Amino acid sequence: MESEGMLVRSIYYGRIGSEATEMLLERFGHEGSFLLRDSETVQGAYCLCVRKAPFVHTYRLVHSADGWCLQVSGVRLHSCGTLETLIESYRRVAASHVSIPPLTDPLDKTRLQHMSPGQEFVYMETCGSSSVC
Repeated sequence: MESEGMLVRSIYYGRIGSEATEMLLERFGHEGSFLLRDSETVQGAYCLCVRKAPFVHTYRLVHSADGWCLQVSGVRLHSCGTLETLIESYRRVAASHVSIPPLTDPLDKTRLQHMSPGQEFVYMETCGSSSVC
């Protein structure tokens, strides 16, 4: 991840599962918000997750000999040298040919650390239902 640009580093959440991803995008995002996480099923691949109500859509990004590419239904599309370039290319161009919702708002993990709703999120994760915090 160190070789990637600022956008990718700010939206990369690492090894979080699909349920946590959906919760983050539903709670802190809005239509077009997106983040990047590790794939749970394919080693070395990433998932680009985009909120388009009422769902969070997930797209696999895989590395090939030509660079990083979006994989849809097993077919690899549009290769770029870096994840940042690939994501930026889908942000600039309407991706209707692969049915990707518009990528309008990166869900920057550093912003979540400073938001008061983020404090509630931490509280919910660390306090049990019977404990008093």
